[in-house]
Amino acid sequence: MLGVIVAFPEKRWENYTLPVKGEPVVKLTERRLLASKRIHEAITIVRRDGLKTYSLHVSNPIPVTAKSKMEALLKALPDEPFFLVEGNMPLIMPFLVNYLVGLFHESEPEALIPVWNDGSAEVFHAVYEPDALRYAIESALAEGYRSFSRVTEFLDYEPVSIEELAKRNPKVTLSFFRVRNSLDVRFAEETLESLGLL
Repeated sequence: MLGVIVAFPEKRWENYTLPVKGEPVVKLTERRLLASKRIHEAITIVRRDGLKTYSLHVSNPIPVTAKSKMEALLKALPDEPFFLVEGNMPLIMPFLVNYLVGLFHESEPEALIPVWNDGSAEVFHAVYEPDALRYAIESALAEGYRSFSRVTEFLDYEPVSIEELAKRNPKVTLSFFRVRNSLDVRFAEETLESLGLL
């Protein structure tokens, strides 16, 4: 399956090149995603004006001009089902990606999205069917929504309980961690070291 990484800053504080152990977080994210046996290739959606920077760090940057992550994804949407992550998730657990992709292939829903007990969906750690996602994004944009999390309102998706998975393996929750600031960098570095991944 194709892996799609969104490294498309919408706000000034969003930085997908923040260094974690001397490497940009987006590079670590790509490496962890490609460590999954079911992910054969990864593309990274980036701002057109950031192509030069990202081409130094990721293998397949796709430059896009857009106003939001949702619009950028719509413009660069692949033709095949794909696993979507955000470019600041260096603790992605390959075993979890493999499991979710396997579940998707079993039932082939419009999307397979991990969900917390409070109902919040991890839309940037999910598997999508491209035609269904295109419709969902177009519908969300037509309604005036700008946040990608709103696509769940327009998808017939299969939810997967994160807490149920975490009961079997507590490392599951690390997969959803995002690096946003220096405290997050420190946590990511310590976690990668403790897991023997750096």
